[in-house]
Amino acid sequence: MAELHLERVFDAPRELVWKAFTDPDQVSAWFGPVGYSVPRETVDMDVRVGGHERFEMVADSPDAPPGGPVNATFTEVVPHELLVADEHLEGEMAELFGSELITMRLAFHDEEGGKTRLVLDQGPYSEEMSSGAGEGWSSSFTKLDALLAGATA
Repeated sequence: MAELHLERVFDAPRELVWKAFTDPDQVSAWFGPVGYSVPRETVDMDVRVGGHERFEMVADSPDAPPGGPVNATFTEVVPHELLVADEHLEGEMAELFGSELITMRLAFHDEEGGKTRLVLDQGPYSEEMSSGAGEGWSSSFTKLDALLAGATA
């Protein structure tokens, strides 16, 4: 099994990056790799310990592999600093990822010039899913960069 570790610096203050991960309208605007989207009506979030994050990621083209549901429970929430969630996988998704439970940990850090360093740790994954997950997050982050470029506090 593998763990994914990514660090990315966003050209936006920590509060805006936090909001991009915790506001349903913003999650819908950027989440998913290029070629995938999250319909706003599928997003349901209650950002608190014991709360949840649920949405459906869908392929924008019928030729692309299908997306899938996200169903996570928040286990740690420190506003603008830390977001930890356990994602529960079932059936085909659990087989694909090699696990029924994946933990995502997002840590938000101030950087010089009003920027934010995001540290993402996620897993466990099967070895073959780890690289795909990293590519998916990197692609998603290009969409997040564009959203943050137009955001205001």
